[in-house]
Amino acid sequence: MDIGQKIRRYRKQNSLTLEELASRTELTKGFLSQLENDLTSPSIATLADITEALGVSLEQFFATDKDEQIVFKQNDFFIDEQEEYTIHWIVPNAQKNEMEPILIELLPQGTSFEINEHSGEEFGYVVKGRVALHLENHVLQLKKGETFYLKGNVAHKMTNNHSSQIAQVLWVSTPPIF
Repeated sequence: MDIGQKIRRYRKQNSLTLEELASRTELTKGFLSQLENDLTSPSIATLADITEALGVSLEQFFATDKDEQIVFKQNDFFIDEQEEYTIHWIVPNAQKNEMEPILIELLPQGTSFEINEHSGEEFGYVVKGRVALHLENHVLQLKKGETFYLKGNVAHKMTNNHSSQIAQVLWVSTPPIF
């Protein structure tokens, strides 16, 4: 672990100059510069003072950054097949993230699950076919290449009633609700 680079990264994230960090920690600007350039090492007590001034705990400071999966392949997807639709969770465990994308396939004459009112927002992109987006008393028709963006303050669902082929929609919700 490169302690100096981590101190520098946290300092810059907090938009602090070396002088401001020195003032907050009662250390000299020169000493902090030597730390950030790995020319010296801090004592545990000094490092605790620095991390406190940077707004992070020692535990957070020493936590290793886990490599998060960035690319997902089809064998990573979780698939839930229902009578009228199939959901492909295309980012596994997305419930821990700020948004959750799914790929939903609606069979001909199929209806998706209904999403009740919620505080988030949703985006959809019609990848294949045609769908109807039902919002309380409104029905909006969408075809391949068209998108929708809505706030979750109204119950809604999708249908594939006007086509003899499967429709596919990339549907993204924030926060995760699927």
